[in-house]
Amino acid sequence: MKVILLCGGLGTRLREETEYRPKPMVPIGGQPILWHIMKTYAHHGFTEFVLCLGYKGELIKDYFRNYLWNRSDVTLKLGRSRQIIYHNSHEEEDWTVTLLETGLNTMTGGRLLRAMQHIGDEDVLLTYGDGLTDADIGASVRFHEENKALVTITAVQPAGRFGELGIDGVTVRSIEEKPKTKFINGGYMVVDRRVRQLLDGDDCVLEREPLQQLARDGMINAYCHHGFWQCMDTFREFEMLNKMWDAGTAPWKVW
Repeated sequence: MKVILLCGGLGTRLREETEYRPKPMVPIGGQPILWHIMKTYAHHGFTEFVLCLGYKGELIKDYFRNYLWNRSDVTLKLGRSRQIIYHNSHEEEDWTVTLLETGLNTMTGGRLLRAMQHIGDEDVLLTYGDGLTDADIGASVRFHEENKALVTITAVQPAGRFGELGIDGVTVRSIEEKPKTKFINGGYMVVDRRVRQLLDGDDCVLEREPLQQLARDGMINAYCHHGFWQCMDTFREFEMLNKMWDAGTAPWKVW
């Protein structure tokens, strides 16, 4: 099963970083957040990736084109018979990465449609290029296959930003620091190939009519994940994730 990653958005809420690079290339511990997401999928056995590029997609292309060069010790033989010798191996050697130009202004549904047309008639895994989790991807696929919905969404409960007061009249009876919110779409999805029939071009926003229609029809299931999940929408979240990685406490590092 191939993994489609939506990597083409502008990332305007993280302008401090995305002015210079696409959001999936914003680094955590020296590697792009995109690499962390792909490492999670690879840990669960999914190593075929289709990256839907848009904004500054050339930087993502450059990263993977030079991947071995940047991660290896290298010997260069100069002259007429030039040769490059790489001295290192790396865990990502079994990855297959397709870099697909899907347009600067294409919406999420349009990007998915272009990708599904490119990879053929099969179910896919789908996620965005800005969220990290320790969810069991393989378990979500098995759940999807057993329950036979058209889309399975990994549902998560992020911590709220503010404390919650339990108020009885005007009296505060309880204070809960950063309580869990309701379940939200964690962005890690299993998508049946038939969903492509609901995608009607580059202006299609996946999260609007296609998913809303499927929800009304009872064709979306939630795989509830109670562990770690965190998106990187703001500079504060960027700093938080880097601090976790640097301290050796990154919950998403399951590999």
